[in-house]
Amino acid sequence: MISHPSRHCTVELQALPSRIGQVRRIVSAQLRYWHMDVLIDRASLGVTELLSNVHRHAQPDKTCTVEIELLLDRLKVSVHDHDPRLPVVADAGPLATCGRGLAMVAAMSESWGVLPDDPGKVVWFTLPAPSAAEPAAWDRRPHLTAAVPDRPRFTEVALGDHVAEVHRPETAPARSAVPG
Repeated sequence: MISHPSRHCTVELQALPSRIGQVRRIVSAQLRYWHMDVLIDRASLGVTELLSNVHRHAQPDKTCTVEIELLLDRLKVSVHDHDPRLPVVADAGPLATCGRGLAMVAAMSESWGVLPDDPGKVVWFTLPAPSAAEPAAWDRRPHLTAAVPDRPRFTEVALGDHVAEVHRPETAPARSAVPG
């Protein structure tokens, strides 16, 4: 089931690997719709990590709900599952192949947390939303500034003709496009 009023999107699913990719695409599409393209990578990473935890650890089932909300100044992504056990940030060793998900969520988000919720729990994170004054990513243009050079930017080069007795009309000196 998918619902998405103007500032809210909810997806119910079984946290299976094939469905996690679908939810990532739904989150990306919703953020594009909200003109929040700059948040897609981090939101997709965070929701993937939270859903992977549900897939790996949740009991008695893998049913969960993903909710994304666009608040005044932040995006909130929440995953609700039916397992009441609260997750713990692991201290994964350098050779560990898993156990870094919540640490990554903590590192890339503005804030995150876990709330008990009957039945189960809600794990959430927030990302700062771009301000309304900030132009959308697709509308940004580089700002060009001209510095006042302390020497001429172009060097004037006079072309000379060494052929004697040939009169040519006077022309303006050529300018080189190569500085120096």
